[in-house]
Amino acid sequence: MQIRPFPFLAALFLPSPALAADAPATPSAIVAQAPASAWQAIAADTLLVMTVEGDKRVVIQLAPDFAPAHVANIRALARAGWWDGESVYRVQDNYVAQWGDVTEKKALPIGIATDIRADYARPLAALKTPVTPLPYPDAYAPRTGFINGWPVAIDEASAWLPHCYAMVGVARNLSPDTGTGAELYAVIGQAPRQLDRNIAVVGRVIEGMDLLASLPRGSGDLGFYAAGEKRLPILSVRLASDLPESQRPRYQVMDVGSRSFADYLRLRANRKDDFYERPAGGVDLCNAPVPVREAP
Repeated sequence: MQIRPFPFLAALFLPSPALAADAPATPSAIVAQAPASAWQAIAADTLLVMTVEGDKRVVIQLAPDFAPAHVANIRALARAGWWDGESVYRVQDNYVAQWGDVTEKKALPIGIATDIRADYARPLAALKTPVTPLPYPDAYAPRTGFINGWPVAIDEASAWLPHCYAMVGVARNLSPDTGTGAELYAVIGQAPRQLDRNIAVVGRVIEGMDLLASLPRGSGDLGFYAAGEKRLPILSVRLASDLPESQRPRYQVMDVGSRSFADYLRLRANRKDDFYERPAGGVDLCNAPVPVREAP
């Protein structure tokens, strides 16, 4: 796996010509003023569109490069309309919002793999794009960085998606081969990184995270809704590529090899503006989310 060379790391610490005295000095300003060349389109067949009660929408970007078997299941489930009529049935404070079939008895479509065991991390050799490193210590991995728009934790031979806020994982029972992708959750609290490499992460919420994070918490064990508590109904879940052109969401992710992303990271770690008196001097992986925007 290629690591981007030292000049990228230097850009995190040295003055940038892109940030002259009259240039923006906040991460959000860098994102707002990033040129078109700093953005990459997100493929429609990696966007999962979940419509819930009130015709509100949650859009999830899937990560087939990191969890190919689970993402294949998720695509098949969406095309079968399997989630239609199900619900968000668990919301645990500072942890997750989870959806699927609360009874765990609904039959899966034919062809869904039910014995996936190796979708927690990917060999570095299988990931063909360079690593943009994040040069700060991490409590859960020897190294961290970004690959093809995704935050990653890395060891000597593999990379995996971390349990950051808004990341989407595959709910499972005790056995590591019980998660099919039919039951999914989004992280709504402080990043539970202890779950990394114990549960498959298959994507991230890029629209509608505010809806999931603001749902009433369940009063049952682990945040499950108890009898009499209203679960949020799911009207439909579809891949964006299967929707009519006029209904497809279109999103872009910032190129993690771009000058704009280097400036963004530097300011996330070393912010000094009208509000910040003391720069942090570092940033962890989950506090440097890769910017995503609707396509102009």
